[in-house]
Amino acid sequence: MAPYHLSRVGLSVIAALSYAHSTLSFADDATNVSQDEATEVVTVIGSQVDLGDAYQGGQVARTGRAGMFGAQDLMDTPFSSTNYTQELIENQQAASIGDVLQNDPTARVATGFGNFQELYMMRGFPVFSDDMTLNGVYGILPRQYVAAEMLERVEVLRGANSFLNGASPGGTAGGGIGGAINLVPKRAGSEPLTRVTVGTQTGDQAYGAMDFARRFGDNQENGLRINLVARDGEDGVDEQDTQLGVLTVGFDHQGENFRLSADVGYQDHHIDSPRPSVTPGTEIPSAPDASSNYAQDWTYTDDKQLFGAVRGEYDLNDSTSIWLAGGARKGKEHNLLANPTADSDGNLKTYLFDNIREDTVFSADSGIRHQFDTGSVAHTVVFSGSLYQSRSKNAYVTSDSQNQIPVGFLNNYSQIDKPSGINFGGNMDDPKETERTTYGSLALADQLSMLDDQVKVMLGARLQRIETKSFAYGTAELNDGGYYGATEFTPSLGVVYQPNFDVSLYANYSQALIPGEVVGNTNFSSGHAVTNAKEVLDVQKSEQYEVGAKYETGEYGATLTLFQISKPSYMYIDNGDGTDTYGDNGEQRHRGLELTAFGQPIDNVTVVGGVTLIDSEMVKSTSSAEKGKNAIGVPEVQANLNLEWATPFVQGLTLEGRTVYTGSQYASSDNSMEIGSWTRFDLGARYAMQLSGHELNLRARVNNLTDKSYWASAGGYPGSNYLVQGAPRTVVISASYDF
Repeated sequence: MAPYHLSRVGLSVIAALSYAHSTLSFADDATNVSQDEATEVVTVIGSQVDLGDAYQGGQVARTGRAGMFGAQDLMDTPFSSTNYTQELIENQQAASIGDVLQNDPTARVATGFGNFQELYMMRGFPVFSDDMTLNGVYGILPRQYVAAEMLERVEVLRGANSFLNGASPGGTAGGGIGGAINLVPKRAGSEPLTRVTVGTQTGDQAYGAMDFARRFGDNQENGLRINLVARDGEDGVDEQDTQLGVLTVGFDHQGENFRLSADVGYQDHHIDSPRPSVTPGTEIPSAPDASSNYAQDWTYTDDKQLFGAVRGEYDLNDSTSIWLAGGARKGKEHNLLANPTADSDGNLKTYLFDNIREDTVFSADSGIRHQFDTGSVAHTVVFSGSLYQSRSKNAYVTSDSQNQIPVGFLNNYSQIDKPSGINFGGNMDDPKETERTTYGSLALADQLSMLDDQVKVMLGARLQRIETKSFAYGTAELNDGGYYGATEFTPSLGVVYQPNFDVSLYANYSQALIPGEVVGNTNFSSGHAVTNAKEVLDVQKSEQYEVGAKYETGEYGATLTLFQISKPSYMYIDNGDGTDTYGDNGEQRHRGLELTAFGQPIDNVTVVGGVTLIDSEMVKSTSSAEKGKNAIGVPEVQANLNLEWATPFVQGLTLEGRTVYTGSQYASSDNSMEIGSWTRFDLGARYAMQLSGHELNLRARVNNLTDKSYWASAGGYPGSNYLVQGAPRTVVISASYDF
């Protein structure tokens, strides 16, 4: 079904479900209470299924997933984390994970290389959607874009985490070096809910959503949550037309000894004439008008994903519990692109790049948790195993990339006929398998608590096996040197000291594991042949050292963190005879300070935000022009401040303001090109009232209030320097009614 058909059908179904609500009931719904007020959650620390409550103001939760350790209280973990809630997502009218992370001072949103995948720069390193987990399960989420309406929580864990979560399937481009993001699907609360939301935004995009929840069973132990979402129309960028259709169904069971969550979803996301990234030549061109679009009108991106995950947990006795989780995804992407290159005057050239990708992914993890004491020391021992496998079919066709076609200027682009393809990789109508990845791991850890719980130690290690295979386009035959396998050991140690209930001091050492590359035949930058072509390089290990302090009162909290992350880098060495050698010849080091704050420090005022300072440096390089320079796309300063004020003079009226600042970023490895710093202002207001005994929420928001034109990011994919322009002024209006 075409995406615009799905979105229009979705809007119709929302209306039909609203009309039929009176006949749909699993439980008595005589009392209508908002889902945010109705959700009553009892947290089991260490649980693989249960959630925790939120701090005052409702924007940030107290607990979040710490990998194999399950749900952990913020103050008890030797890591920096923030867990954003459904309330924040709804009140800010967030459409995607990127919108949620606009509140996080430690993260910035960028775009994938050669596609329109949302990616997130954390501590200066890319975190791809492949690196995110759905309820702790890797690789299940849609790759390009994840709609926010299905989510209960967006849990951000900062820093290297291969021990906690296993090696990230983002591969050589990602690796989870800068952090991990876990998404928690919505669950049915204690009260029935039927909520319909309709809205619009700049560009006349129509929006509709349906949120349906019921609990049933003798003790209301079973829950059902259904979300339906549809978008259709332009989104503020000229001629950029988005269609989105999403359907998710979530089930949970809360028994005395057994807990279960299961989710299945389908997402159909299509963008016509998506504004592309721009690769600079020798200078950075000025950003054009914020709403201008330099896409060719025949370009598009299309992404269809069917996904699901289940997680169960059973208490064998008061001291021991076991869990098993699994998930799968079947996805298809088709990108028809013409991403331009620009010179310093904004002159554009482009070429055709048409590609198709089909993914089949299976992922699982299981484990056992046992608690016991040795004298005055309490232990929680966890033994866990995980498995991840993905198979990817790919095909592509390009026009002549060496003789690109002029298409005008950034401020005055021109349309061309779709170029003919001359370079083919496989059959676009029948793509063959080109990549297969298998990750397996076993982990053993112990959480120790001593001195009346003032000191907590988290230590352990994970043994990980990584295997990759690459196959020839069109034939699916194993490439010469196309097999890679390695077994690696990743230890971790974390310590927490709590002198009182309000303060935690912590430190940790952890690693990220990055698969090795298969060396190509040619260095395309120099044109030289590579002497060690087809060689499989060793796994890279990124190391992190971190210390920090946390403070919280129940109403508000803050975390101050100092960290250092070192990442090996693959680079070429010029042999001086017209050949190059590729290997582990570089090292990138990031040192930083992070301050995050959240909660309600004074009555009626809620805050979330902070500041990040990063010193990035290429401490080892084969190029004298790059050694000692800053990394591409890593700003030295990032700052966010979001304030909400529940006005005392109008009951139900809340005003909101957000400021996002990002420092300048280098767009070349020798630091000769740089994009300027930028500041964006957002304003919002919402009004909650009762209408015929039911809750009605009216929301309005303006993002990029001043309609600032700016380059939001440089690069994202390692070694690349493409520019992504910030979105124009966008007005979003919606109304939600609880039947």
